Amino acid sequence: MKNNFIKTLAQSLILISFLGCSSSKKNNIESISMKNEKYIVKENLKPSNLSDISDNQINDHWTLYVGYVNQVNKLNEELSELAAKGQLNSLTYSDRRRQYGFEYNGMVLHEYYFGNLKNNVSKNKMAELYKAIQKNWGSFDNWAQDFINTGTTRGIGWAILYADPTTKDLINCFIAEHQIGNITGFMPILVMDVWEHAYMVDHKAGGRVDYINAFLKNVDWSVVEKRYDDLINSKITKRF
Repeated sequence: MKNNFIKTLAQSLILISFLGCSSSKKNNIESISMKNEKYIVKENLKPSNLSDISDNQINDHWTLYVGYVNQVNKLNEELSELAAKGQLNSLTYSDRRRQYGFEYNGMVLHEYYFGNLKNNVSKNKMAELYKAIQKNWGSFDNWAQDFINTGTTRGIGWAILYADPTTKDLINCFIAEHQIGNITGFMPILVMDVWEHAYMVDHKAGGRVDYINAFLKNVDWSVVEKRYDDLINSKITKRF
């Protein structure tokens, strides 16, 4: 009886030791090196002297864009530090990865947005974009109304005129927050922020429609038309 007990105990200790080693190996992830270049605020994109969108509104909105740039850099630094410590399977690492879409799109969409704002730029009716809009919607006015309706969708987010690089077709999309509803591979041609922070200084919380009308008066059509020209010519458009 005693010998059987000792034998069973020994077998149990061996099994526990084996499981402990397996668990240790599973959690012992080698550290890796990750490095991303730091993003900088693109001051050249900051618009001014717009029609019915004040400089005070732009300045207030700009601080949020700066915040997203800082958050993206901080996020990359934290991920790099966690990777260097071999903590790739930690809850903290997973949480930071989940934030990527929100923070990165918060930065990128603001760069597209500010980059397509300028006062007094007329659209070119001979441009390929204008022709494509007429083809897809029947007229420019029909597209504009659809874009306005997209922008008044209940909720916080963005109205984006997207182009499909394969078919060259155009669609208006509402993007919730920054990351929900983006179509993979499609190119943003015209980007409009419809979070309240984009218009509350000038138009108060209930002034989204007035803001959208003001936005459409300040589209830099030369930038927007070039984005579409680049797409149909299989070129990559730089956002800044």
